[in-house]
Parts: sequence; structure tokens; C-alpha cells
Amino acid sequence: MGDIQPATREAARPTAPGRRGAVVAALMLSMALAALDSTVVSTAVPQIVGDLGGFSVFSWLFSGYLLAVTVTLPVYGKLSDTFGRKPVLVAGAALFLLGSLLCALAWNMGALIAFRIVQGLGGGALQGTVQTLAADLYPLKERPKIQSKLSTVWAVSAVAGPGLGGLLAAYADWRWIFLINLPIGAVALWLIVRHLHEPQRQSSPSAQKTPPRARGGSRLRATRGATRARARVDWAGALAVFACGGVLLTALVQGGVAWPWLSGPSLALFGAGLALAGLVVVIERRAAEPIIPGWVWRRRTIAAVNLALGALGLLMVAPTVFLPTYAQSVLGLGPVTAGFVLSVWTLSWPLSAALSQHIYRRIGFRDTALLGIGAATLILLAFPLLPYPGQAWQPALLMLLLGAALGLFQLPLLVGVQSTVGWSERGTTTASVLFCRQTGQTIGASVFGAVANGVLAARLGGAGDLDSVTRALAAETAPEAVRDAVASAVHAVYLGAACAAALAFLVLLCVAPRRFPVLTE
Repeated sequence: MGDIQPATREAARPTAPGRRGAVVAALMLSMALAALDSTVVSTAVPQIVGDLGGFSVFSWLFSGYLLAVTVTLPVYGKLSDTFGRKPVLVAGAALFLLGSLLCALAWNMGALIAFRIVQGLGGGALQGTVQTLAADLYPLKERPKIQSKLSTVWAVSAVAGPGLGGLLAAYADWRWIFLINLPIGAVALWLIVRHLHEPQRQSSPSAQKTPPRARGGSRLRATRGATRARARVDWAGALAVFACGGVLLTALVQGGVAWPWLSGPSLALFGAGLALAGLVVVIERRAAEPIIPGWVWRRRTIAAVNLALGALGLLMVAPTVFLPTYAQSVLGLGPVTAGFVLSVWTLSWPLSAALSQHIYRRIGFRDTALLGIGAATLILLAFPLLPYPGQAWQPALLMLLLGAALGLFQLPLLVGVQSTVGWSERGTTTASVLFCRQTGQTIGASVFGAVANGVLAARLGGAGDLDSVTRALAAETAPEAVRDAVASAVHAVYLGAACAAALAFLVLLCVAPRRFPVLTE
């Protein structure tokens, strides 16, 4: 059946079935918080800037949070494999709530940005550990259900975030954007502490050997002592990964925005990032328990899924970032209607993901993902063929189809790769997948932003970028030629997204094994 092959059995599942519902509720609340805080601030920026000032650096409210989440994912993944999911999730949730409280108390923009980074340090634990625990709690045949639920929560929360932020900023105070996290997070934290019980496990495969001198009643004590002794944390590697990721992602996020791509700051950051990447390789090759172990990239299945989902992060930038601009500037829709055009894929994506199990059980994880990303490539290629200016239902229909295609692509890969590793490697594996997807989104925002601005410059004689042109269109002071230029820029972005989808297809076809080496349960 599908990819299931004989292999090592997994350990017993954490938490009794009677308590599993409470833990799942906590996971869904945690996922909702992480998703909301990635988008909820966007519509409250005018109120925040009016209160605190700092307009020139407000973009770091988003970038700082994103950077902190992304660079901590590999660290939390390794820590969850070493010490268990519960302590990592509890610590991450507590740090996230502390960051939320501090954000609500911020006295200027610098303090708010710093506290958003604290929030992101906890958000990294929420994102990675929630996905890992979902795989721990459910056997392979039930994982599509829980993963599709989490996908639904993420999608709905991310789409609802801007609207909720705008309402709170308009009718209450922008500080409530962060204060509202406290009761929700406290409930999730209480459910995790009370109902999540993990069985005792060794920290790593190397820790499974009992010391030869342990005999009789002393065996258990000796084994526990050996486990604690071997539960070493590669703090030097964690710091190097954090520094390298932070520098490189900062270069990508700020390049072309705060300074030109070929300017001194960009070149300095990329140079420092490459030097730190070399340092990471040196440290990780010498570490006994590396934060990013080499097997993550030596195993074909994991490497292929990492690259494919990195391409998914890249292509997702086209609809999530540029489609609302297209809907408002080209189609002339209001913000609410434009948001609906984007949000329709939150209907088809979870549904398709939940139904994907019926396909991958017959043809396997890889072939199901190939079917999904192949369809996504064609849908993305169809976007530039839409008539100008067109009707709202046309991009909405494409988004509905795109969500269905990506549901067939993402969930089989995530479920499949999690099922190829045991408990002691699942946190690291899941974190590497999420890290690649997040990094893909960061790269996509930079690359496609440059593409869109380049097309606009060519069409408008070198004047303006997408942001300034969009503001002019909102004020209805721009001629029809400018609207046509925006349409051309977004079409170019969608062509780039189609190339990213085609790249994911080729990676799966050429690198991934046809049958994933799934562990039996």
C-alpha cells in the first residue's frame, strides 16, 4: 500500500487517547497564535506609528518576527529530539507570551521591534514543535486529519489576522493586538502542562546502549544517567546557526528596500553570512550532537522534501503578497473583496490535503506530490493569460484551484517525511522542512519584489516602484497605463512562481525516491 515498507518500529505514542483531544486543542490554539502574529500587525501600522513614531523602521515589526521564527526552527527541532517535545513547547509558549506582554508595554518603536523579536523566538518553538507533536500523537493513517486541521487553522488565522488587527486598532487600542494573545496562550499552555505526557525515551540512537557495567537493579539508574550525560546540546552550533541565518535573512529582507542590492551594506551582510555559513559547517562537523546533522541532507527523501517545500515557500509569495495588490490596483476592488479573492484558497487547500490520503495510499507520497505541483505549475502559468482588466471571479477561481493543487503537494510530503524517521529524529526533520519553507518565502519576497519593481521601471520609463505606484493608484491619480504596468509586473511574478513550481517538480522527480522508506507502526 503506497509507500509503507517494513522498517524499524516507532516507540509508543505520547499521551493516553482520552487526553489526546485536549492536547490537539492546545496545538491548534498555539498554531493560531503563531499564524495570527505573522500578519495581525500589518493593518495597525498607522496607529502604532502615530503613537510610537519610528516610521522609517516599522518594517522590522514584520522582518524581526520572521527572522526570529526562521532561524530558531532548527535549534528547537534538535532540542525537542534531545529533551522531548513538552519542555520545548512549554518554554516556547512562555517566551511567546512574555514577548506579547512586553510588546503591549512598549514605549517606542525600538522597544516594540525588540519585543517582537522576543515573540518570534517563542514563535519558532510553537511552529516546529506543534507540527512534530501532531506526528507523534497520531499513527500514519490518521496523520492527514490532524495535519489538515492544523493547515486550516494556520490558513484561516493568517488570513483573518489583518482584519482582526485593523478592528482592534480602530475600536480599541493597538496594544490589544498583543494582549489578546495572553488568555488564549494561557489556555493552550495549561492544556499542554496538564494533558501532554510523553513516554521516557532515549535522547538519541547513540544513547540506547546500556553501559556494560550496569547490572540488575542498577541498570535503570545507569541508563538514565547515561541518557542525561549524552543529552549534550551543541550551543556553539546553535549560536552559529542563529547568527548565520539572521545575517543572511536580514540581507535578503532589507536588500533592495533599505539599501540597493549592490551597495556596501548588502555586500557586507552577504559576505558575513557566507563566512558564518562556513563556520557553521566546521562547528557542526565536529559536534557530537549537531543542531543541523549531516543526515538531513544525505538522505534523499529528506533532502528532496526540504528543497521541494523551499520552492513552495518561494511560489507562495506570488499570491499572498502580490494578488491583493493586483485585485485592488488592476481590478479596482476594495480591501475586503480583495482579501476574499486571496482567501478562497483556504477553502480548497485543507479539503484537498485531507483527501490526499486516498491518493497517496494508492500511488505513494512522491507521485501524489508530483500530481499536485504539476497542476499548480499549470495554474500559475494560466494567471498571466487572464484578460485585462478582467473580473474578480477569474483570479478567485485560479486561487481555488491552486489551493487544491498545493494541498495535494504539501501534506503528502510532510506526512511522508515525518513517517520515514523515528521519534528521536522527527523534531529535527520537521524543523528542517519548515526552515526551508520559511527561507523560501524570504527569498521569494526579495526576488519577486525585485522582479515586480524591474518590470514597473521598464514599463514606466524607470519611474517608481510597486509600493509608490500602488499608493498612487489608491488615490486614483494614475493613468490607465500605470494599471497596465502593475498587471504586467504581477504577471511576471506569477511566471516566476510557475518556475519555482516546476523546480519543485524536477526535484521530486529526480531526487526523491519513488517509494518513501516509511517506518511500520
